[in-house]
Amino acid sequence: MTNPIVFKGLDHVVIRAARPDATIAFYRDVLGCAIERELDIGLVQLRAGVSLIDIVPVESALGKMGGPAPSAGRNMDHFCLKLERFDEAKIRAHLAAHGVESGPAERRYGADGYGPSIYLKDPEGNTVELKG
Repeated sequence: MTNPIVFKGLDHVVIRAARPDATIAFYRDVLGCAIERELDIGLVQLRAGVSLIDIVPVESALGKMGGPAPSAGRNMDHFCLKLERFDEAKIRAHLAAHGVESGPAERRYGADGYGPSIYLKDPEGNTVELKG
């Protein structure tokens, strides 16, 4: 069976920030990433070429879903790999054949706009998003 997962690139990275204003300023002012979207759930998305860097305050409802602040826990919520093709049935069959469970497919926003995606965990417990 041919592997149905063919990567196109990194879609976005989500950083949980204890100091969101300083973190946003660093990516915006130091690295030159433009703010693309600000959502009222506390999420700020900055454009980094063809990818996005998402900043989520750890004290926001969304940030609290990731656990304690970075000094006491993890500061990256997940990273997203952009796929050339998103054939959900083939991807799920491939993951299942390797004993990997995944969440439901949902329509999510990323560097190329909205598209289908699924979340799964790597062996270290990191969340990986596969996005079409």
